[in-house]
Amino acid sequence: MILQERVDLTASNTLALPGRAALYASIVDPVQLAAAEFRHRPRFILGGGSNLVLTGDFDGLLLHMAIPGKRLLREDAEAWYVEAGAGENWHDFVQWTLAQGWPGLENLSLIPGTVGAAPIQNIGAYGLEVAERFHSLRAWDFEKQAFLMVDRNDCRFAYRDSLFKQEGWHLSGRMAITAVVFRLPKVWQPNTRYADVAQELAAQGIAAPTPQDVAAAISAVRRRKLPDPAVTPNAGSFFHNPLVDRAKAEALAADYPTLPRYPQPDGRFKLAAGWLIEQAGWKGKNLGPVGMYEKQALVLVNRGGATGADVRRTMAAVQAAVHEKFTVDLTPEPIFL
Repeated sequence: MILQERVDLTASNTLALPGRAALYASIVDPVQLAAAEFRHRPRFILGGGSNLVLTGDFDGLLLHMAIPGKRLLREDAEAWYVEAGAGENWHDFVQWTLAQGWPGLENLSLIPGTVGAAPIQNIGAYGLEVAERFHSLRAWDFEKQAFLMVDRNDCRFAYRDSLFKQEGWHLSGRMAITAVVFRLPKVWQPNTRYADVAQELAAQGIAAPTPQDVAAAISAVRRRKLPDPAVTPNAGSFFHNPLVDRAKAEALAADYPTLPRYPQPDGRFKLAAGWLIEQAGWKGKNLGPVGMYEKQALVLVNRGGATGADVRRTMAAVQAAVHEKFTVDLTPEPIFL
């Protein structure tokens, strides 16, 4: 086991924020996690760093999950069960499943990050959440010093939420996800109900899209709207789309008829955070080196040389502006370390 000291993390988070880890280890095999030197230290489990705001130095042990591997575990009459190591790049994994003829994840194309982080956040886009394709995962429990299996029912998935966030395990470093299994149904239908996706397919003259067509359309839409972190550092969608009760949604719609709102199974309505931010005057606006992206107001970007403190200031200013105009509170998506 090689523990590195004072490791620079600037290149390990897509917002390119500065900070160092007092101790660092790259995990390429699950058996590494049982190392005695990992047991009694403050820990943080890092994936692709695409959902992270680094607020400075981390005075603990950072375990960078880089476990590779992807395979078909089994199949039955209804589905394929596909496993991937926690360190696999998410988009590359999605494209690999499509190339094998196992559709079902195409709507989640081009989402940054790793496979191991996907269920923690219950990532979602364009009408699909990872929970809908999730089967189970394997994780190392540092407290119990044992591997455990967690199935879908135990994950307590919700909108951008899961057991791992609810119990604070992603912050405490108690558990490290090592592999995830997905259930991909053999009966496939394209999910193109989002207008942007349908319009992209129509523009290409595709009336009966294949899974690859849907993936390509979604990737094209995302590339137009969202900045490449390698060019403009960002953490993707920075705020959750807020959920409000029916009365609040109707009151807002009366004042703002073009407000996008989506009914939820529990009777609440989901509002479009990007629309709220844009209407509050923050689309393309900067506060020092941090601002909201000019093509998508939901994306917070580092214009160059920003720190975690700069991100916090801009986040607070955007939250205040939206609350003042709509009396709606925005909650950030990323983890703050």
